[in-house]
Amino acid sequence: MIGSGFQNIFKIPELKKRILYTLALLTVYRIGVHVPTPGIDTVALASFFAKAKGTLLGLFDMFSGGALERLSVFALGIMPYISASIILQLLTVVVPHLERLSKEGEQGRKKITQYTRYGTVVLSIIQGFGISVGLESMTSPGGAPIVIDPGWSFRLMTVITLTSGTAFIMWLGEQITERGIGNGISLIIFAGIVAGIPSAIGNSFRLISTGEMGIFSVLILGVLMVAVIGFIVFVEQGQRRIPVQYAKRVVGRKMYGGQSTHLPLKVNTAGVIPAIFASSIIMFPATIASFIAIPWVKGIADSMQPGNWLYQLLFVGFIFFFCYFYTAVTFNPVDVADNMKKQGGYIPGIRPGKRTADYIDRVLTRITLGGAIYVSLVCVLPSILITKFNVPFYFGGTALLIVVGVAIDTISQIESHMLTRHYEGFLKKGGVKGRR
Repeated sequence: MIGSGFQNIFKIPELKKRILYTLALLTVYRIGVHVPTPGIDTVALASFFAKAKGTLLGLFDMFSGGALERLSVFALGIMPYISASIILQLLTVVVPHLERLSKEGEQGRKKITQYTRYGTVVLSIIQGFGISVGLESMTSPGGAPIVIDPGWSFRLMTVITLTSGTAFIMWLGEQITERGIGNGISLIIFAGIVAGIPSAIGNSFRLISTGEMGIFSVLILGVLMVAVIGFIVFVEQGQRRIPVQYAKRVVGRKMYGGQSTHLPLKVNTAGVIPAIFASSIIMFPATIASFIAIPWVKGIADSMQPGNWLYQLLFVGFIFFFCYFYTAVTFNPVDVADNMKKQGGYIPGIRPGKRTADYIDRVLTRITLGGAIYVSLVCVLPSILITKFNVPFYFGGTALLIVVGVAIDTISQIESHMLTRHYEGFLKKGGVKGRR
């Protein structure tokens, strides 16, 4: 049962240490979210963001865990790191040097990670400078300036502060991945989203008490969220199992092989990555445009608000692109077919080698299309409905997909640690299946 599964966690010293280490670093992150950047009128900034709920700035603030609303040292969040990762992965396909590094194993991976860190710093400097310049021209709804003492001293201080904050978050994420449990970057985004739930629920109750929001609307939204969560869990566990037969081999006096198994292909191989990458790509230029007081730039930023047709169209387009791109990067049918052939395995009715690789690629392409449609529906449809219901917080399909997906992956890793040491997991029959 689940209760006994949680009790078994603390019987494994290594797992207990990893979980406590992860919780400690996430606590450090949440503390940093409340450390303000110097030179900002926090009251004026809070009143400005009160009008930004449900807009692109509200979405960005959700991903930063509320750090942008306070303009804390972690205001940029982890998005510059994600943007740098996207750029490096795209360049890996077209730059021969990076392609060679990606095939050199651990050493090549470390080098690419180092390039990603440099790219993160560069993007943080650009975003930090754009935000600092934009803040100087912004005022609260009451007309109070947000920046107390504008000028180059404020700009440099803001750039240094925000860039250092992003670099520190990047380090926290890497430490969680290496020494904790789960994917550190995903868990940081997860923590930021979950941290906003209590205040969002409180705001909803406040609107109900004042009559600005009907109980019927709240019930519909609650049912919608439960349905979306159930749908996410159902699809994330979905697999297309390709049957694999291994030929019998005689080694000495013993016979090996001959068993039947299957090659599991996830319906959503890319997981939450397309949603995170697509949001990052859209938010990077649009957020800077939101802080620049130029009419045509403002017009572009306004057309990129959640709920507008241009935002939804670009969002779905990026989701489809990254579903296929990330699947191609992480799963190579040619390598799978070669390994299967070396081990004496074959797919019944399909010749080993190139024919097997083509067959796996064809099946993977088809189920990836279904996965891309699923991710698009989860991310876009609830967002449209929530916008129509005028919910006072941005907790649409993207946030639900990230929260549920990261939770499944983390539980899957905990389950693996427990089962390898012959402890009962969270479920009696079999563990929770992660995406890996």
